[in-house]
Amino acid sequence: MYIFIDNKTEAPIYEQIYEQIKSQIISGELCEDEALPSIRNLAKDLRISVITTKRAYEELESEGFIYTVAGKGCFVAAKNTELLREENLKCIEEHMQEIRRLAAGCGLSRGDIIEMFNVLEEELP
Repeated sequence: MYIFIDNKTEAPIYEQIYEQIKSQIISGELCEDEALPSIRNLAKDLRISVITTKRAYEELESEGFIYTVAGKGCFVAAKNTELLREENLKCIEEHMQEIRRLAAGCGLSRGDIIEMFNVLEEELP
């Protein structure tokens, strides 16, 4: 598992950890039942507070991405298809908002955007 902390961003460190681990779980980079580094080890490796890594892990657990086994550690939870679907829908909506914003700046109509999407669809194998 690779985590990069960007000190130049406004995002809190726990959120950066949370987002990166969640992304690795969704992409399949981290597999079901795979052990995550202990909270203390991750904090040590990243040179951050244990409280920060604990918060990231708590967020991941509360959203069903990981589970904790007392005395054993934290593990990647089984992928919940509905949860993954919701995550993907949220991401699509964010991209669509960005497309809408960019299209307005270029004076593109809804029809223009749909036509662009149709052309992209035709190019896919």
